[in-house]
Amino acid sequence: MNLCIPYASVYMLAIGLNDVQVGLIATIYMLSQVVFAFFSGPITDKMGRRKATAVFDFISWSIPCLIWWRAENFWFFLVAALFNGTMKVTTNSWDCLLVEDAEKSQITKIYSLVIVAGQLSALFAPISSIMVSRFTLVPAIKILYINAFVMMTAKIIVLYLVSKETRTGVVRLRETQGKNIFQLAGGYGGVIKIIAHSHGTVFSLVITALVGAVGMINNTFWQVIVSKKLLVPDPLLPLFPVLKSVVAIFFLFVVVPHLTKGLLKIPLLVGFACYFVGQSLLILTPVEGAVKYVLLCISLIFDGFGFGILAMLAESLVALHVNAAERARVMAIQHMIIMAATSPFGYIGGMLSSISRSLPFVLNLGLLATGFLVTFIYYLKNPYLPAETPAEGEKMDAENEPQG
Repeated sequence: MNLCIPYASVYMLAIGLNDVQVGLIATIYMLSQVVFAFFSGPITDKMGRRKATAVFDFISWSIPCLIWWRAENFWFFLVAALFNGTMKVTTNSWDCLLVEDAEKSQITKIYSLVIVAGQLSALFAPISSIMVSRFTLVPAIKILYINAFVMMTAKIIVLYLVSKETRTGVVRLRETQGKNIFQLAGGYGGVIKIIAHSHGTVFSLVITALVGAVGMINNTFWQVIVSKKLLVPDPLLPLFPVLKSVVAIFFLFVVVPHLTKGLLKIPLLVGFACYFVGQSLLILTPVEGAVKYVLLCISLIFDGFGFGILAMLAESLVALHVNAAERARVMAIQHMIIMAATSPFGYIGGMLSSISRSLPFVLNLGLLATGFLVTFIYYLKNPYLPAETPAEGEKMDAENEPQG
């Protein structure tokens, strides 16, 4: 998918969509995620982590790839966004499959490796640059979407074959026998109380929502500002994410292990600050002269570290503060709340971009500053957090471990 992502928004513009429609597609995608996030907990418990991941990976990625390949107008992208939104089921089931059988002290490291793996795939982005140079934008991206369909489908098959159901998943499969999805969803009242009474969970929700909103705006409109305002040639667009990925990988391997010992306060503050600097430089980059490429590269260095650490920590915060016995349903509600809070920013970003291509990133500056302030205040009021201290966190998990 990383061969297609650098061109996703520009591809939509080339098909005939405008900035507002591109932003609207992003919002529809997020709203679809809200709906499926609500049902993701019951689906994950009822189907099992392994099976739910396989089925909904195909629905949310393989099918949309075929629609994007055949896209001719706004409505194709709308339908694809609705299907793509079902990925919230796999977000939940995959998270459970990934960490439920892991020691709590290893969770941050596990998510670091997942982020690194995702960033490594971006190193193949120059392939799309070569194809766009040779075939022009639209034909090249259509070929890449067919490739994405093949690769994603192969990944689904391999993951299903090599994985196994988690211990908690086996228990939940037994407990949900004879109950339908709607009956299981009816038990969300108690889950909401669990979330509301956990200050750490509420904090993780706020941070993840802010990081998600910034990421959505950046992923949707970065190509637009670079291509349409800064006039960077289309074949060069995939090369910039490669730099961002290399930087993210370097920091995740070299710097983050030293920052994530104990409380996550310092790495969070550093992540927000670096991301803020990167977005500021993007806004200030001039249209004319070779200096724009220098500033874009420096901007991506700060973006790469900020994104890498915040993406990893946002996932880790949710996993660290979640109630282990109710992980699937708690994370379902968390994902639903996060998507609901994030979804308007696609359309808002589109409206702002139609006025000035820089304005969506001005909005990002406000969101990042808010995240920095919220983090500083939270840890000022909570200087000691057992959930973020491995020994204490594992003791708490042992007490909540499902029996059977």
